[in-house]
Amino acid sequence: MAVLESLIGPIASIIDKIIPDKEARAKAKLELIRMEGSHELKQIEARLQAIVAEAESKDPWTSRARPSFLYVMYALILFSVPMGVIAAFDPASALAIGKGMTSYLSALPEPLYALFGTGYLGYTAARQWGKVKGVDR
Repeated sequence: MAVLESLIGPIASIIDKIIPDKEARAKAKLELIRMEGSHELKQIEARLQAIVAEAESKDPWTSRARPSFLYVMYALILFSVPMGVIAAFDPASALAIGKGMTSYLSALPEPLYALFGTGYLGYTAARQWGKVKGVDR
């Protein structure tokens, strides 16, 4: 339950920032408090503990898997810079490359994108938890 207790505060502050309406904000915080004792929140805590255990693993393949996956995604995003240069000099080639990449990315299964989102959020939550506990800097 320590993981969740350390996350309730940051989640509440995020609610303050993203929900401008005071009534809606109060309802969201009330639901968060209600969830605190629920079975659903216990399941989330179990998942977060597994993520933290992986991140703290002494095995370099396990502990670096999530950040490595993020680096691959960042590389794909940064690939847009040279594509812009190619487009400036040869728009037809840039268009062909873009169509090829779009076809490739469209062929990837939806669960892979869900896995990326889960990995990204899990890694972020584990890092935040480590910072709150003073383990990570």
